[in-house]
Parts: sequence; C-alpha cells; structure tokens
Amino acid sequence: MKTRTLGNNGLQVSSIGLGCMGLSFAYGPAAEKADGIALLRAAVERGVTFFDTAEVYGPFTNEELLGEALAPVRDQVVIATKFGFRNAQSADGVDSRPETIRAVAEASLKRLKTERIDLFYQHRVDPAVPIEDVAGTVKELIAEGKVKHFGLSEAGADIIRRAHAVQPVAALQSEYSLWWREPETTVLPVLKELGIGFVPFSPLGRGFLTGAIDASTTFDKNDFRNQLPRFAEENRKANAGLIDLLGRIAEGLAASRAQVALAWLLAQQPWIVPIPGTTKLHRLDENIAAADLQLSAADLAAIDTALQQIEVIGERYPASVSRMVNR
Repeated sequence: MKTRTLGNNGLQVSSIGLGCMGLSFAYGPAAEKADGIALLRAAVERGVTFFDTAEVYGPFTNEELLGEALAPVRDQVVIATKFGFRNAQSADGVDSRPETIRAVAEASLKRLKTERIDLFYQHRVDPAVPIEDVAGTVKELIAEGKVKHFGLSEAGADIIRRAHAVQPVAALQSEYSLWWREPETTVLPVLKELGIGFVPFSPLGRGFLTGAIDASTTFDKNDFRNQLPRFAEENRKANAGLIDLLGRIAEGLAASRAQVALAWLLAQQPWIVPIPGTTKLHRLDENIAAADLQLSAADLAAIDTALQQIEVIGERYPASVSRMVNR
C-alpha cells in the first residue's frame, strides 16, 4: 500500500484508510464482534494503516472494537477518533467545551487501549465555544502526549484558518465524492494554502456509487440512510443516470465503479486520503485495489465532462443535521 502525508507535521498514513463506523453503527445491525475484529486485522495485513472511529459510533462500541482488534499492531497503525457531541449522542447536540474535550480524550484512550490518540478531530463545530479554545485545549493534550495531531470535521474556511493559527490542523474530514463536490470550492483551496490534509468520508456515496443500490433497495429499519433525502426512493431513481455513467467509465478501465470513484479522489490531490467503510472482506479488497488504479489526464477530463451533464437530486442530510455543518 502506498502512503500519503496529512498536514505539515509528518502524519503518514496508507493512501486509502478504513472508515469503521459501519461496523458498529448507522447501517443496520452491528457486525458480530469476531467478524469486526477479523475485518480490521485483515485490513492491517493488506497494508491499511489508517483507521477512523468516534465515541459517538455505537456509542462507544466502535472504539472498543478497534481497541481490541488493533492492540497487537498498535504501533503499526494510525487511529483517528473524535469529540464534539454532548453525551456521545449526535441527537443531543454539540459540545466542545474544554472540559468535555478532556473527558472524551481520557475515555477514548481507555476504550482504544492506547496511550495516545494519533488524530483527534472535532466532530462538528460548536458555535457556543470559540474555535480558538477548542484548538488550545487540543494543543494542551498534544503537549501532554495524549494526542499527536489535531483535526476538524465539516468545518468551513474561516474556522479552519482560526483553528490552524492556534494549533496546526493535520486534516479536515468532510464528505467528498463524485456526487458531492462542494469542498472543491469551499475548503480545498484553503487546505492547499495551509498544508492541511483532506480525509473524505462517504467517498462511495454511502454505497450508492458502487451500483449496489437502486430504487428498489430496502434498507434495514436501523439504517440511517432511511432519513437521508438523497436516498428517498424517487431520488435513487432520479440518480440512476450517475450510476450508469460510472459503470460505463469503469468498464472502459476494467475496474469497478467503487474503484473508479476512489481513484478519482486520489487523483485530485496528493494529500487526499479517502476512508471507505465496509463490513465485507471482498469489498475491502476491492477498495484497496483502487490505490493502484491510475487515471490519466484524459480519463479525468472525460469523467469531469460527463459529470457536468449529470444533476444529482436530493439533499445529503435532513435540515436538522445540515444545521450542524459549518460552511
């Protein structure tokens, strides 16, 4: 597995990471513990060194799963986790008070069975707490050796600049994919200017870009895609043209849709590291193989031209969630 560097302080990770949320949370029933451990260790064996979790995933159970699975290889991997929701429940709203950040750090360290958090993200911006106070608290945790690098998630350009002035930001994590390209105009120029890495979550459009989901797909009652406007049946039907397009491009490259979607992200900037999630070993192998798919300038131009003819229908979040995204 090739590696990439996030930020200016040498945080080196595999060029494709693993988003671990879906093993415990949000996409229907949690994976069996033994299966989750097996998948995480299989990822390590295949060269993945970058694992993304958060206290809110479960809550808590995803961190515990990573802690157990990665303990034997702790010094070979980079673990990212997050703070920023009250009571580790997104429904309870945001909370990035310094005392909360410290409490979350201590609890996450125990669950992850580690002495340091490699990358500690603010999960969502808290408008009640100045970002300078947030960055300053993480700076103190770094000085204490409990955290190595600071990250932000779904933060806008002004917040990024202000945070970075207090404590260098290693990475911004936000949604970015072939069907959500807003970061190209809102934050990527700032990240390039400041030397901050970018970690796209949902790089496969929460599964839609793989072609495995269509208008007839039924989701588990606990699957949060049931709440997302873009996954309403009529919108899945309306967006089928994007999947058809991606399929034609993938066929021409002897690749899968997922591989093209991930390779496209990797080709945008050398400091972009997508974190696709999966519970299936064959999907893990498919995603990892995308790191070796080289898209030429002609391929990228053709994809861009084709995408300009496609209008993606449906908001990515309901209004209640969108309010917590800082632009």
